[in-house]
Amino acid sequence: MAATRSGLHYADGGVSADPDRARIEQIVHDYILAHPEIIPEAVKRLHEGEAAKAVDAQRARFETPFAGAWAGAENGDVVLVEFFDYACGFCRTAHPDIARLLEEDKALKVVWRELPVLGEDSVAAAQASLAAAKQGRFRAFHDRLFAAGRPDAAAVAAARQAAGVTAAPSPEFQREIEQNYALARAINASGTPTFVIGDRVIQGAVGYQALKDAIAEARKKT
Repeated sequence: MAATRSGLHYADGGVSADPDRARIEQIVHDYILAHPEIIPEAVKRLHEGEAAKAVDAQRARFETPFAGAWAGAENGDVVLVEFFDYACGFCRTAHPDIARLLEEDKALKVVWRELPVLGEDSVAAAQASLAAAKQGRFRAFHDRLFAAGRPDAAAVAAARQAAGVTAAPSPEFQREIEQNYALARAINASGTPTFVIGDRVIQGAVGYQALKDAIAEARKKT
């Protein structure tokens, strides 16, 4: 059992060989107690570091699109991966930011990953979206359904018709969704949208400028 006397640490009756370390640890301890607001930031940085390791370990799985569920430069120097749900209002908010980035940045590749977490409508929309990707009609379906609002059965049917999507749900699509769930868990994604850009994982509809800055940061490392 350790004890403390006059600022020195004793362990099993012996005096610590490093009193300076004990003093520094006490200063850090006192600072944390006085400034508890730093704890969430420290935890956030820890999670970000763990997420970056998970991305590096499985980068090909994150950045390889399902069929045609991508846009931009085929061999882009930076890949922006978006985990999204058609029923997510924040994803709908982020949608024009992604379109703007694609329009302005001709070296960017965007990969969309279905992450239906908001109920049966989300799952049905994801299945239809993957069918669109399989037929090379992803963007037409994707843009149309986000413009429609809530992805109920009527909205999904209208988007499929407008995009010319005829494929039915498939076990292949369900496997893709299950893989996306696993990838999301690997980076501790707590919801949608979640973006992977380089080594960074960004959660939430953070806006055009934050995404642009993350792309620029990733580009410096390529």
